[in-house]
Amino acid sequence: MTTATLGAPVRQRFHIRPFDAPLGAEVLGLDLTRPLGDEDFARLHQAHLDHHVLVFRDQRITTDQHLQFSRRWGPLQRHVLQQFAWQGHPETLVVSNIVENGQPIGLGDAGVYWHSDLSYKPRPSLGSLLHAQELPAEGGDTLFANQHRAWNGLPAALRQAAAGRRAEHHYLKRYAELQRRSPWRPDLTPEQVAQVPAVAHPVVRTHPESGRQALFVNEHFTTRIVGLPDDESSALLDELTAHATQDRFVYRHRWQPHDLVFWDNRSLQHLATGCPPDQRRRLIRTTVEGDAPI
Repeated sequence: MTTATLGAPVRQRFHIRPFDAPLGAEVLGLDLTRPLGDEDFARLHQAHLDHHVLVFRDQRITTDQHLQFSRRWGPLQRHVLQQFAWQGHPETLVVSNIVENGQPIGLGDAGVYWHSDLSYKPRPSLGSLLHAQELPAEGGDTLFANQHRAWNGLPAALRQAAAGRRAEHHYLKRYAELQRRSPWRPDLTPEQVAQVPAVAHPVVRTHPESGRQALFVNEHFTTRIVGLPDDESSALLDELTAHATQDRFVYRHRWQPHDLVFWDNRSLQHLATGCPPDQRRRLIRTTVEGDAPI
């Protein structure tokens, strides 16, 4: 048998094409069912830093292959809603509106507010990898907002107000509200609540690899600016979050079958735009652990 037959990595010919947008690029011609060599991985790594979102087209991968590729980027984090892990894979999260036998198979209302995944953790996510399994005939787009550009474009008065501040993030901030909106969002057990205490992070974080600064507050999980009176904190958060998600910073991803989308949670916020409730949508997500923000 040849070395290639044994499954050793072989250089692949693929093209990285940037989008005409404030962020993002698609990866064409790469087959993630095959072992990925170090040179190809290094090229993807740099592209991820440059573009913040990579869209791998037509990836007909298994869950195990999805996990294997995800682990190349670092240790994986488990979502607190472990009941929505996919078929015995605790490092996955099913994002889906499908209900079977009277029970949801996944988190149907994931991402309805702008957020950065797991910003409520002491070590928030480096990035998330979301793989399309079933897509609706209409709707289902995902929006991504470039937080480096948001920081660079912040008016001087807001820059001064945000610089050096810390903000609290809490998973439970909107949980009761989401439960009122969705009959399928589960109650949390005491053990689950204990997994997600409030944490504080810099309002402006420095990317640990590129050194670039980015806003790091969001409407879903950020509860307050530490050290400010409640009214001043709320006013500043409202201004920052409204600024950070302006159209001029946003790329809209229109999903294609078998897309694998890998985004940098240190650089971006994202939002699920939703789809009609009668349209089935099912995707599987893995989440790579990041660093404590500085």
